[in-house]
This record gives sequence, C-alpha cells and structure tokens, in this order.
Amino acid sequence: MPRVVHFELSAENPERAIKFYEDVFGWKVEKWDGPIEYWLVMTGESDEPGIDGGIMRREGGYENTINTIDVPDVDEYIEKIEKAGGKVDQPKMAIPGVGYVAYLQDTEGNKFGIMQEDTDAQ
Repeated sequence: MPRVVHFELSAENPERAIKFYEDVFGWKVEKWDGPIEYWLVMTGESDEPGIDGGIMRREGGYENTINTIDVPDVDEYIEKIEKAGGKVDQPKMAIPGVGYVAYLQDTEGNKFGIMQEDTDAQ
C-alpha cells in the first residue's frame, strides 16, 4: 500500500523557515546539492517513527505543505488519479539519482506529490 514518505514546506524566505524549525523542533536542515534550490529536513533519527522532508522557495502556487506518497510507478498512478477525478499540476519529472516525481490535486483541490524511487533517473 503506498504511504506518505516525504513532506515539503514552501517558504517565502527559506532561511527564516529553516531557523524556525531548527529552533522550535530541533530539526536538522541541510542544503541539497541538486539542480534546484532545496533544503533537506531531518525530523529525527532514522530508527524512530516519522518522515523527513524538505523546504523549497515558494513559487508557482505551491503555498501549502505537500505530502509525497511513494508509488511503484508514477505513470500508472497518474493514470489512476486522473481516472478518479484528480488533476495533474506538474507532470512527471526526473530528480537525478533519486527518482521520478509528479505533483497532483485530489478531487477537492488538495495538492500532493507521488514519487517513484529510481537511482538511475536523469
């Protein structure tokens, strides 16, 4: 069964948001060395329950928390989501060395992501 495996927080000022979450919750935040401006958030130790996430600069209407669900095949799930009345916000794209991600909306307009792990993604 697909599960939520990642969250994304959008921020007008990522540095301010990072300071907030580090100060309040003690989360560890590191700048990602990837093709986009993104910070990885570690919310606890890997042997503890919970998920980690990311902080991104607020752009293009992503103004809420985005939960990302792990799926075995992004294309298959995009098709399922559309058949069930959902919409594609941002089509499938590769995150090099990580996998494939797409951003969608459910029937109520809630935004979420789906991700297929694939370290060969380019």
